[in-house]
Amino acid sequence: MIIDVHGHYTTAPKALEAWRNRQIAGIQDPAQRPKVSELKISDDELRESIETNQLAKMKERGSDLTIFSPRASFMAHHIGDFEVSSTWAAICNELCWRVSQLFPDHFIGAAMLPQSPGVDPASCIPELEKCVKDYGFVGINLNPDPSGGHWTSPPLTDRHWYPIYEKMVEYDIPAMIHVSTSCNACFHTTGAHYINADTTAFMQLIQGDLFKDFPTLKFLIPHGGGAAPYHWGRYRGLAQEMKKPLLKDHLLKNVFFDTCVYHQPGIDLLTQVIPVENILFASEMIGAVRGIDPETGHYYDDTKRYIEASTRLTPAQKAMVYEGNARRVFPRLDAALKTKGK
Repeated sequence: MIIDVHGHYTTAPKALEAWRNRQIAGIQDPAQRPKVSELKISDDELRESIETNQLAKMKERGSDLTIFSPRASFMAHHIGDFEVSSTWAAICNELCWRVSQLFPDHFIGAAMLPQSPGVDPASCIPELEKCVKDYGFVGINLNPDPSGGHWTSPPLTDRHWYPIYEKMVEYDIPAMIHVSTSCNACFHTTGAHYINADTTAFMQLIQGDLFKDFPTLKFLIPHGGGAAPYHWGRYRGLAQEMKKPLLKDHLLKNVFFDTCVYHQPGIDLLTQVIPVENILFASEMIGAVRGIDPETGHYYDDTKRYIEASTRLTPAQKAMVYEGNARRVFPRLDAALKTKGK
């Protein structure tokens, strides 16, 4: 199988965005706040939004299954309070679950958490539990910066985050570390804020000793790990100065990277620097970069082409990137596939 571990519902019917706009307006004027029951999206609308977009491209490009979560830029945890985030997360997660029910062979869910700046992460536990127990989701997205580009939360190694980690360990689910929209004009959302966050998270994990407390905790750092692979020597050197173990012992039993890197040299560097065991196939399709590369004539986010063109990876290693590593990092995904005889 070819498993894409990084997909977002970026093509949800327009009614979702319209409801969200009313919810945001209702923060200032409660009279405008809509009820959840006012959002009406039929199964036919969901089917059309998927069949003509993600599923069409999956079939065209040759991927089989996508781990599917709510649109990252729509999480916008900095907007409103916990009640706003909680209601919004529940709506978005339910839509992803409905997609997974309509297309069970092609999509399986990962949860958005109802994070809110300054709110105890333990408040996210009920939504996390619902998504795992009731929806069969296999992972979560964890925003290390709910403030939207101002970084007001403690580092990921701080005990502030431990309630979520304890549940992750209990349910044996990984977290993709993924920020949302930037509300800081200095940081473009997908070009700067996302990559900054990937890099920042990696450095925070170097500085701490989180995995001594949670030896089975697993994180997936998206977008190829931000700057980490490109500056691997820098991070090895910094870890050495901090008297930390070698990165392969300090982090790489617990930290993984995806292949949302949109050119061949980037994928080649990723596979040269990072052990194959730590790389999971992903495209983030349909996501931040949707155009066609004039140098190749193919979509930038058609990442399978880069894996296929790799001269470094053996067929067995490509199988690990495509399937084996995902089944190991996402045990609930593996179990769900095995129940289907896959």
